[in-house]
Amino acid sequence: MPLPFLTADRAFDADEDIALPFADHDQWRRPYRPGPWRVGLAALALLLASFVLLAAVIIAVAGAPGGALFTFGFAALIIAVALRMLRMGVWVSRAGLRHVRFLTTTTLPWSQAEGVRTVQQPVRWLGLPRTVQGQALVLVRRSGEQVALLTDHNADFLSRVEAFDRAADTVEAWNAEYAGAH
Repeated sequence: MPLPFLTADRAFDADEDIALPFADHDQWRRPYRPGPWRVGLAALALLLASFVLLAAVIIAVAGAPGGALFTFGFAALIIAVALRMLRMGVWVSRAGLRHVRFLTTTTLPWSQAEGVRTVQQPVRWLGLPRTVQGQALVLVRRSGEQVALLTDHNADFLSRVEAFDRAADTVEAWNAEYAGAH
């Protein structure tokens, strides 16, 4: 039985690593799909949050409102962390490039970007202190500062070299299109 709502934006059995289409260049878009490590960790955090919410309901029914409020607050914190983990990454639009990290977000207009390129350098493995040799997509600002945007060993691209190459090429293409226009 065909389910057309599953195939509205792409073929159901299409390769999952295909680049996402961009209809409106004025909206902030992530030029790649979140990786399995990032999605898996967020899913585990949301699973933990569901158990904490269940515990909060049990505590509330048992008649301890202070403990129930604390537990609901803890569950809300876990949910917020999971959603922020899913939001992390590089976002592009006609206005510029947005680098979303866990605690900070930096937006840079294309006019302030000197260039974007892929370089070989030591990179952090899954964001941990351990470094390995890998590739990084580096943004060079007009001031000369270099910022690593993506690496091939982060939660989006670990063991997905083709997806990293495609995402790096896409961000470089956005930079070439809009940085040259300013």
